[in-house]
Amino acid sequence: MTESISRPSLFWLLSEPGRALIEMGASYPFKRVYQNKLSGDGHPVMILPGFLSSHNSTKSLRKFVADQGYEVYDWGLGRNMGKLEYMELLLERLDEIHIKTGREVSLIGWSLGGVFARQLAKERPIITRQVITLGSPFAGLTEPNNIAWMYSVLNYGKKVKDVNQSLLEDLPKPANVPTTAIYSKIDGVVPWKYCKESIEDDLHQNIEVRSSHIGMGVNLAVLTVIEDRLLYGKEDWIKFKPQGIMNNRLVFPSL
Repeated sequence: MTESISRPSLFWLLSEPGRALIEMGASYPFKRVYQNKLSGDGHPVMILPGFLSSHNSTKSLRKFVADQGYEVYDWGLGRNMGKLEYMELLLERLDEIHIKTGREVSLIGWSLGGVFARQLAKERPIITRQVITLGSPFAGLTEPNNIAWMYSVLNYGKKVKDVNQSLLEDLPKPANVPTTAIYSKIDGVVPWKYCKESIEDDLHQNIEVRSSHIGMGVNLAVLTVIEDRLLYGKEDWIKFKPQGIMNNRLVFPSL
C-alpha cells in the first residue's frame, strides 16, 4: 500500500476496554441460543490468540465454537510474544492435529494470531480447511499501530521491521485457501486498512464489523460470521451473506 495510513485515534484506543465489555454483554444471549447447538460437522478448529495474549483470552471463543460441535484446540504455546520461532512449533501443532483427527483444520486467528494463521495456511494448504482472521494487520505489520512499542520492549529493542525481509514481503499475499478477513473501522489498536485481503475473489472475503480490537472474540457480529463460516469447506465455500435481523448495514457496514 502506498497511501499514508496513521495509527488509530487515541479515543478509540482508550475506549477499547469499555467497548469490549459492552460487546461481551450484548453477545451473551446469542451464545446461550447457540449453546450445544451441535450444528458443526466435528472437524478440528485451532484458535490462535493475539499479541501478549494467551489461550485464556480465547477461552470464550473456543467454548462458543465447541458448543456447535467442533473439535477445538488452542495454539499450545502459552502467551503470544510475537516470536518468529513460533512458526515451526505451530506447523508441528497443525500437523499433529491433522494426523490425530484425519481431517482438514480450520484456523481462527485474533490480531497477530491471524497473521500466523495465514502463514500456516500458506505452508500447509492441503490440510488447512479455511482461515478466519479477526483484526489481523497482515498487510501492514511494520506500519504504525498502538502496540508496536510493546514488541520492541519485549524483544530487546528489535523492531518488527527488523525481521526477515522475505517474510515481510510475503505476509500481505493471500493464502490459497478460503479466507475471511474481519476488520473494524473503529479498531483502537491496529489500522483497519491493514486487516483486509488485497483481493476479493471466490476464495477471499473482507467483512467489516463494528467492534473494538480486544472485543472481537466476543462481538456478536464476529461470532455470527464464525458460526456461518465453519459450516463450509473448500468444496462448498461461498461468501458470507448475513441473514434475518443481522442483514443490516448497522451490523455489517460493508455487506
